Amino acid sequence: MRIGFNVLLLTVLAGWSIQADTLEGTLNRLDQAGSQFKGMTAKFTYLKFTAVVSDKSTSEGTMKIKKIKRPQPPDDILGLLDFSEPDKKTVALDPKTVQIYLPKLNKVQIIDLGKHKGLIEQFFLFGFGTSKSDLLAAYDVSYGGAETINGEPTTHLVLISKNPEVRRQLSKFQLWISDKTGLPVRQEFDEPSGDYNVFTYRDMKMQNLPDSALAPTNIPKNAKRENLK
Repeated sequence: MRIGFNVLLLTVLAGWSIQADTLEGTLNRLDQAGSQFKGMTAKFTYLKFTAVVSDKSTSEGTMKIKKIKRPQPPDDILGLLDFSEPDKKTVALDPKTVQIYLPKLNKVQIIDLGKHKGLIEQFFLFGFGTSKSDLLAAYDVSYGGAETINGEPTTHLVLISKNPEVRRQLSKFQLWISDKTGLPVRQEFDEPSGDYNVFTYRDMKMQNLPDSALAPTNIPKNAKRENLK
């Protein structure tokens, strides 16, 4: 009986050790990739789930991100998302605003980042260019297991913000980190309502992009401008 218990105990402890090593190893890979991150391009599939009507919708598009190093932190972020299917839309982030161009309405919605600048940039850059210390300072991180996404081995991390204001908007974040590159293959943002948003990336390329590559070029001069709070 004692032998069986000892075997069981060693098995459990070994499992804990593997899990801890996997979590620690994944955070270290993410940290190393983050320290080298300057910019990237990728194709993405975006899935939005609306709980109240149990509806899922998907979109396709391309994404560009660039981190601009500043003498004093935080660094600035430039981001450009072009949604191509089924409804075209462009989302552009600069250090001061987010611009959302809706071609069907020929309208640009402009959001002044103000005091929310750091939070919005964090979502754009979530898992890209992120340091281990910053992640652990802002989130409670747990190990979600090993998973394969689009043929790529990944480690699943579950993150809950330590900031009550963030938790009121997003109950948890989930990252699937490539075991090879240390970069996110998938991001999920879960809301308290049960809604969630998922970005899955492919054809990812690390590049130090010029600023001009992240400026929206498809917005006509006669597009209506609308400032949003």
